[in-house]
Amino acid sequence: MSDPIRLGIAGLGTVGVGVVKIVQRQAALLAARCGRPIEIVAVSARSKDKDRGVNLSRYAWEDDPVALARRPDIDVFVELMGGSEGPAKDATEAAIASGKDVVTANKALLAIHGQALAEAAEAAGRVLRFEAAVAGGIPVIKALTEGLAGNAISRVMGVMNGTCNYILTRMDSAGLSYDAAFAEADGLGYLEADPELDVGGIDAAHKLTLLAAIAFGAEVNFDAIALEGIGSITIEDIRRAGDMGYKIKLLGVAQRTGRGLETRMSPCLVPATSPLGQLEGGTNMVVIEGDSVGQIVLRGAGAGEGPTASAVMSDICDIARGIRIPTFGQPATMLEKATPATALSPSRYYLRLELADRPGALAKVATVLGEAGISIDRMRQYDHPGENAPVLIVTHKSARADLAAAMAALPGTKVVLGAPVALRIEDV
Repeated sequence: MSDPIRLGIAGLGTVGVGVVKIVQRQAALLAARCGRPIEIVAVSARSKDKDRGVNLSRYAWEDDPVALARRPDIDVFVELMGGSEGPAKDATEAAIASGKDVVTANKALLAIHGQALAEAAEAAGRVLRFEAAVAGGIPVIKALTEGLAGNAISRVMGVMNGTCNYILTRMDSAGLSYDAAFAEADGLGYLEADPELDVGGIDAAHKLTLLAAIAFGAEVNFDAIALEGIGSITIEDIRRAGDMGYKIKLLGVAQRTGRGLETRMSPCLVPATSPLGQLEGGTNMVVIEGDSVGQIVLRGAGAGEGPTASAVMSDICDIARGIRIPTFGQPATMLEKATPATALSPSRYYLRLELADRPGALAKVATVLGEAGISIDRMRQYDHPGENAPVLIVTHKSARADLAAAMAALPGTKVVLGAPVALRIEDV
C-alpha cells in the first residue's frame, strides 16, 4: 500500500469535527477504497480547549491556519472555517503557494475568489476541490464535472438552501406566517449568524454561481446573479399558489439564452406534482438538463455534520486516488467571460391583487395588462366578507420588463389596493 495522505484541517466546527470522526471511524475502509491510508497530521481552530466531543490529542495544533497551511508534513489542506475573506482566504492562498492540494466547503470564498484561486492552483499543479460547498451531501459537482462531462448542459436549477425550504414548507404545512416560521427555524439552529445569508438568498446564490461556472464553462461571477430572497412571501401567497396547483420555492436557475447567461435566485412557483414541488423540509434538490442524458434529479441532505463531512471526504479520497481535474471541470484560464443576460427569459407569472369591490375593477386591471402586452391565462376571484376582493391571475409567457411596467401602472387604476404581488412560474 502507498504512503499515507496527510491532512491539515482548519476549522473544527460541525463539519470539521464530522471529517475527523469519519477519518477515525472509517480508517480501514478509507485505506481499502483509496489504496492508501488517510491520516490527520495537524488541526487549527479558534479555541484549543473547547470540548468538541472527539479526541484531538494525537494531532499537532496550530493557532494560525496560515501556519497550518504551510506545514511541510501535510499534503492536503482542508479549509472548513468559512467566510470569503480573512483567515480562510489567506490560508487557502498560502496552501496553494506551499504546494498543497486544497479541499474546502466554503462556497462564499469560491463564489467571490474562485476564479483567482483556481488559476493559482492550476498554475502550481495543485487541485482545488469543493464538493461540500454546494448542496451538502449531494454529489452535484462530481455529476457535472465527471458523470455528465459528455453533455452540453442547457439548464441547472434547484433548491439549494435548506433553511428557506424549511420555512416555506412550514408555512405551507402548518399555516404559519413567515415571521412564525422564521422564528421556528431560528430556534432549531437552522439560520446562519447573519440570517440574511439564508433568507436573502445569498447562500444559495453562492452555490448557483459555482454550478453555473461548471455547467457553462464560464468565469465565476457572483455579481451577475439576479437575487431576491423570501422575506416578502406571505401565508396568503402560499395558500393561493396551492389553490392553483403550485408550491413556492426559493429556486436557483442558470441557463444559456439568446440574451446571454441567465443566472437568478428568487422565489418561484413550481407545479406541486413536480419533484421540486414535492421537496419538503431542509432537503436540497438539483435538477440538471443535458443534451444526451435529458433531465436528472439529485436529492439529499443539504447541510449537517454527516452529509457535508461525507462530501469533504469524497474530495479527499479522489486526491488520495490520484484523480486530478481542473477546479471547474476545465482549465480556469479557458473559462469564458460570459455575458450576463440582458433580460430574464419570458415566463408565466402569478399575480395576486386586492381590488376594490366595485363594477369595472377587473376590466381596468385587464386593460393595464393588455396595454403592457400581457395576456391572461386564467384568473380566480375569492369570496370575501369585506370591501376588498382578492384576485389571482396567471399570465401567459411575458417579458419581465413588460410585467414591471404593468405593476407600476396598476396603482393608477385606483382599484388596486396595496402593492400587487408578482412571482415567476418556472416550468420544470
